[in-house]
Amino acid sequence: MKVTDTLVQCLENEGVEYIFGIPGKETLDFVDSLSDSKQIQFVNVRHEQGAAFMADVYGRLTNKVGVCLSTLGPGATNLLTGISSAKLDHSPIVALTGQAALGRQHKDSHQYIDIIKMVEPATKWRVQIKDSQTLPEVIRKAFKIAQMEKPGPVVVELPEDLATQIVPLKPITPTPIPVSVPLMESIQAANTLIKQYERPFVVVGNGVVRQGAVDELQTFIKYLQSPVTHSYMAKGILSKHHPQNFFTFGFNEKDEVLAGIKEADLLIVIGFDLVEKLPKEWNAKKTSILHIDTLPAEIDEYYPVKVELVGNIKETLRLFNQLDIPPKSWVPSKSLRSQIKQVYNIQEKKIDSSLLPLTIENILHIIDKLSSEETIVISDVGAHKVSIARTHQPKNPNKLIISNGLASMGISLPGSIGAKLACPNGPVICITGDGGALMNFAELETAKRLGLSFIVVVLNDSTLKIEQEMMNKMFDKSYGVTFTNPDFVQLAASFGIKGERANSLVEFENIIKGALKHSDEIVLIDVLLNS
Repeated sequence: MKVTDTLVQCLENEGVEYIFGIPGKETLDFVDSLSDSKQIQFVNVRHEQGAAFMADVYGRLTNKVGVCLSTLGPGATNLLTGISSAKLDHSPIVALTGQAALGRQHKDSHQYIDIIKMVEPATKWRVQIKDSQTLPEVIRKAFKIAQMEKPGPVVVELPEDLATQIVPLKPITPTPIPVSVPLMESIQAANTLIKQYERPFVVVGNGVVRQGAVDELQTFIKYLQSPVTHSYMAKGILSKHHPQNFFTFGFNEKDEVLAGIKEADLLIVIGFDLVEKLPKEWNAKKTSILHIDTLPAEIDEYYPVKVELVGNIKETLRLFNQLDIPPKSWVPSKSLRSQIKQVYNIQEKKIDSSLLPLTIENILHIIDKLSSEETIVISDVGAHKVSIARTHQPKNPNKLIISNGLASMGISLPGSIGAKLACPNGPVICITGDGGALMNFAELETAKRLGLSFIVVVLNDSTLKIEQEMMNKMFDKSYGVTFTNPDFVQLAASFGIKGERANSLVEFENIIKGALKHSDEIVLIDVLLNS
């Protein structure tokens, strides 16, 4: 059996269902071996960046490892943006890359660059297979590291001359990742700490969602009775009607939640990744911290930890909830929750689209109104991402996908493919600006070829809006932020998908209603916004 046949067996052994990528000369043996797999589907994409984004979103939604593939040189460099995004957003992926034969890596050689060095800052682990006998060990280790907290990307590089070697190897059986919890004495110390303060404020991050700890968190919140805020990536942990839900924080401007955080005398920070927002920007008073996370707290002057609970968040909160948690019922002053809802444009009641203008916030209200509990919304990056983080209220956690660590434009279209393959029975709505849309628009062909169905909302204003706003604020003018667009409806038709144009909120609502009703096709909605 050749090395690439064994590699496929190892990947099947890890439960891999999809590999997203583009074949090249150095990976043809591997793709040929994949063709015989009854378990793994190779998804031939149009750009390697799209492949990495697909693996990222697939990994986030399934808690499995997403897998992507490239050849050497330009194929690998194209993966780098998606790999980097997975690193900062803690998505588990394994990227497989081809490489030049070992015999020509010591000199300048066609398409050869040192991929392992290139990806070092963007990965949890990276390795070149130098001995084909180590393949099963390397693959098992790669998947284990990718899934261990905090999850992230691993790159495995296979030189082309090893791919065809004959090896009598078998995969190594996966074993569960051990679950660790803090000592009960530490949890009791944390409870004692809470008793010493009057106004705790709970700050929740994506780690709670990633570790499946939402039920335990909700129980903890019920006992504590204190206000709660969450990061962009933890939206949906509480219903928008929950009285302790003070919604999202982490904005550069108009971050209304900060007023409540400033009133607190203790911050209970659970599963928050500092990459989303540095403590200096939300804890300027250096309020004391109770840190609950899978890893020890980062050393930060503005993150003064009094007690740390390090371990599995779900199990930690389960044990915590067995204690007599002291109720700390308090409400920030000045009707803060109502003020947040007003500034963030969070609607409690259904709206009449005939009475309202076509704005991103009203579009989100329509999506909220029509969404089910299983609807997944994927946001691209741009001014609309901020609006989505403020206004959109998913009905469940992990139903809003946002690239927030690297904040990478172009993620939403390929991410929708990863989402639909991960959750085939749930509606998927991709929201993208016209800038991000055209970065990976070609992946619509991939989606069409796969027979997938989802909705693409293109916010069309021919402007990089957030950069325009920043330049106007800084310089009283803007430059280099406008462009012209193709006719998105005709462009959609050229891919064999349905395209419709919305000039008003009523038209948008009618189109998206029809798209959700006929959920067996891809529908693109070109939304003409005023520049």
